[in-house]
Amino acid sequence: MDFKVTPTVKGEDVPFENPAKAFYDAMGFDGMKEMMYRFYDCIYESEIANFFPQDEEEFAAIKEKNTLFFIEICGGPKVYKEADGMELNEFMVRIHDDFSIYDKSRLEWLGCMRETLEETDVADELKQNFWNYVEAFSKLTVNSYPTKRKFESMY
Repeated sequence: MDFKVTPTVKGEDVPFENPAKAFYDAMGFDGMKEMMYRFYDCIYESEIANFFPQDEEEFAAIKEKNTLFFIEICGGPKVYKEADGMELNEFMVRIHDDFSIYDKSRLEWLGCMRETLEETDVADELKQNFWNYVEAFSKLTVNSYPTKRKFESMY
């Protein structure tokens, strides 16, 4: 598997394609749900847990809602209701506008996804296809970039 991570560049046009429906077909609804729950359990223990509710019931609701996004984006049934008619990927980018997301957070998120995919029993080419989507799409959620500090050259 080549879980390559490419750098985020401010203002870059980021082409991506939704995962192939074959990923959902191989995983099924319950398999996708199990995989995404493992992913969000990893997130809950990660350095970006602060982006998510710490109350277990509130976190469970977010985990369920986000899992439905991934099920639908992978070609599963239309179960994600939050987008209110907006294209799903655009909607998800807009949700992230409410947070200051740096590339460091993106890398932590991708690390959890990589760990989850490595533990998922599905064909490697399907994992790679899903990874290609999340790796590229995750760049679109980055909305904060470090600025050079006046005294940075002192190091």
